[in-house]
Amino acid sequence: MPKLIKITPFEDQKPGTSGLRKKTRVFMQPHYLEAFVQAIFHAIGGAAGKTFVIGGDGRFYNDRAVQIILRLAAAQGARGAIVGQGGILSTPAASHLIRLNETDGGIILSASHNPGGEDEDFGIKFNMPNGGPAPEAVTEAMFAATKTMTQYTTMDAPDIDLRAIGSTQLGGMTVQIVDPVADYANLMESLFDFPAMRTRFAAGFTMRFDAMCAVTGPYAREILENRLGAAPGTVTHGTPLPDFGGMHPDPNPTWAHELMTEMMGDAAPDFGAASDGDGDRNMVLGAGAYVSPSDSLAVLAANAHLAPGYAKGIAGVARSMPTSAAADRVAHAMGIACYETPTGWKFFGNLLDAGRVTLCGEESFGTGSDHVREKDGLWAVLLWLNILAVRKQSVAEILLDHWHRYGRNYYSRHDFEAIETDKADAMIATLRARLAALPGTKVDGLMIVAADDFAYTDPVDGSASQKQGVRIIFDDGSRIVYRLSGTGTEGATLRVYLERYQPGPDGLQRDPQEALAPIIHAAHQIAQIHAHTGRSQPNVIT
Repeated sequence: MPKLIKITPFEDQKPGTSGLRKKTRVFMQPHYLEAFVQAIFHAIGGAAGKTFVIGGDGRFYNDRAVQIILRLAAAQGARGAIVGQGGILSTPAASHLIRLNETDGGIILSASHNPGGEDEDFGIKFNMPNGGPAPEAVTEAMFAATKTMTQYTTMDAPDIDLRAIGSTQLGGMTVQIVDPVADYANLMESLFDFPAMRTRFAAGFTMRFDAMCAVTGPYAREILENRLGAAPGTVTHGTPLPDFGGMHPDPNPTWAHELMTEMMGDAAPDFGAASDGDGDRNMVLGAGAYVSPSDSLAVLAANAHLAPGYAKGIAGVARSMPTSAAADRVAHAMGIACYETPTGWKFFGNLLDAGRVTLCGEESFGTGSDHVREKDGLWAVLLWLNILAVRKQSVAEILLDHWHRYGRNYYSRHDFEAIETDKADAMIATLRARLAALPGTKVDGLMIVAADDFAYTDPVDGSASQKQGVRIIFDDGSRIVYRLSGTGTEGATLRVYLERYQPGPDGLQRDPQEALAPIIHAAHQIAQIHAHTGRSQPNVIT
């Protein structure tokens, strides 16, 4: 029987760019998770009669959270729930299940690339019936509901056995426990030339995939080793663990250092890749070659037609504003549309649903297409494998060919993590106050021609988003972007994005930090980073 629980509203439940993220112990407080789930139901018009996909990346508290959510949904009249076995679903697999089963949305438990464990991070977000993250109007409605949430409805019931595939009842709600991998793997097989990739592996092509003790391990093993015939052991750190084995499950050169060392070594495999905590990010490497996420999006856009699922061509490409303009150059050459959006995958949803774009990407190691409404790490890896199998070139050769044709956008992101929030806010406020005076001035000989705070009007529904990142643009096309990230759980993370275009044919193989050195120095000068934060060096460079 449903029962009503009285609570006091929580004041700290404002969703960020990817749902609500806090320390795990915050979510473990009495009523905290329940209150936010109740706010989700309020924002979508209730749970009665609806079916939801539910699952997460397996981090600490994932299994308990699934049981809590199921009881709330059943008590409030939900018709059904589709749950990954063990409560596990990668974020792109959850998006696919929502679309495949035409459910009313899904509740995804993840803090993405953030560390996991009882003393680390946890998160929850709602994805809409199209499979994509809730838009700002819905997340704002959730936040508004949390401010006045004085009760929630749940029920007393034994835990569901999340390990047993099949259907069971929880009150009047049907709970279907499904294989978390099978439907997603079948989707990948429908998009890519698996026979060509199998032939390539059979001929001796070697690969290393670092799953970082996170959710993608079972997916990568099934697809790469079982279906494509990659050698056993191709997938490393392939067992998902509640604390990700103590790893920081963020696929970048800093945190995936074991893979980086192997790929830059003398006995490197032909191809290397990694994915993050919930499976929506990717890092791609060749033997001795690192592929920046911005370049990866551009290369995939230029070569997507080599995969069966994209053989008819792509409608357009979209990138987040901080992502380099490399994909723009490909789109221009192909005569297709290119869109620049704020950071956050939800901003791609309308463009995808309207058929305006096929591929999307963010500089933060996220790439995807219209096959789901989330970024998809393993999808990006498979598209690269498909391209390599067809072109029969190395990653380094494909990159150099690309730069010779389109030029190279030297690009890097410098992250200054866990800055005191008031100091970070003050720095950005001071910078914003100076924007109007910056055009026409020089910094270290670089002429500023434009400075603004990026604003976006959605071309499909007309919704507007303000203050999405401060941009400084120089007369040679170089660019600096400053943005405070909304994905952390402690303090503020200042992200500084740096870009410089080299048209070629010369100067295409410099070290990015060397090529960007004047821009990096100017970025520190303009924002007075050290004066405001006390930091002179970033924590992470990607």
